[in-house]
Amino acid sequence: MKKSVKIGLSVLILLTLGAVYFQDKILLYFASEEETENLTQVDFFIKQEVSLLDLAEALQEQKIISETKSIIAIGEYKGLTPERIALGKYQIAPKTPLKTLLNGFTKNSNGNGNAEVEVTSTFNICDDIYELAGKATLNIMADSTLLVNYLLNPETLNKYGFSVATIPALFFPNTYNMFWDTNEEEFVARMAKEYKKFWTTERKEKLKKLGLKLQSDLTTIASIVYKEQNRVEQEWGVIGRLYLNRVKDNWLLQSDPTFKFCWGDKLDGVKRLTYEHREIDCAYNTYKYPGLPPGPICVPPAKVLNAILEAEEHNYYFMCAKPGYSGYHNFAHGINEHNKNARIYQNWLTKENIR
Repeated sequence: MKKSVKIGLSVLILLTLGAVYFQDKILLYFASEEETENLTQVDFFIKQEVSLLDLAEALQEQKIISETKSIIAIGEYKGLTPERIALGKYQIAPKTPLKTLLNGFTKNSNGNGNAEVEVTSTFNICDDIYELAGKATLNIMADSTLLVNYLLNPETLNKYGFSVATIPALFFPNTYNMFWDTNEEEFVARMAKEYKKFWTTERKEKLKKLGLKLQSDLTTIASIVYKEQNRVEQEWGVIGRLYLNRVKDNWLLQSDPTFKFCWGDKLDGVKRLTYEHREIDCAYNTYKYPGLPPGPICVPPAKVLNAILEAEEHNYYFMCAKPGYSGYHNFAHGINEHNKNARIYQNWLTKENIR
């Protein structure tokens, strides 16, 4: 009889434990099938390493879930430690099952969340890396000040083969898809990949034929070309070749945008540049110093570089804006023809009362 009681008790204990075990499983199953509360798509950011509790509370604060208990229970079962929760931007669809939600936050083998979405980093033509950093970091986690500091760090410059003056040549204005949690180092590494992608073996060979040693030299010329002509793309190659003719024959480039660059924003709005403006003593002033400036005077589009690489040779050494508002230029081989073009243009400026 005692033996039967013992067996009965053992069976009862096992059944009780089994019931508790399966009850927890059943409750966990139903919890995982619960859905988020949001009725419209919600952008949700994980900006720093968080615990499961912090994550649940952030979701509750944004009214994506109504209570934290279910999320925490599911997360604990999945072993979702802070190290396994991926930083980034997530777009949470209405009525998303909680198990799907947490699976989306889980870091994969690439270091990204399974449901992490890409954002766009866009920067157009910028005058310097400070402006570029401000624009490029608007939609990513990288900080603009930290990005500039990282770019100007001697270790970074040495790693990518640039100087403080030539570092703008690393960048090509465009819109790039990347994850929101991209930091300063990752952003620069991505731009370096784009740089290498542009500088194919074919382009490097064309660079040599132009007589240029460094890839940043072409960007420097392209930056001057773009500042000289940003309206008529057909002239990019012609102007680029004109400057190359001057470099080859050891002439001063005598490019107005270079001495204007020396003045910073002090000449903004000034349409009629004078000899007085040209007298500024600055390494970028190509009226005073021969050869190319130390580096680019802006971050030009890749299309300008391509236009110069593809341009046909010519014997122009001078250029002057055409009268009118077309944006075109008159090109000349000799100084007499150029002076004639310049007088015509100056007379037009006077007639139009442009100062």
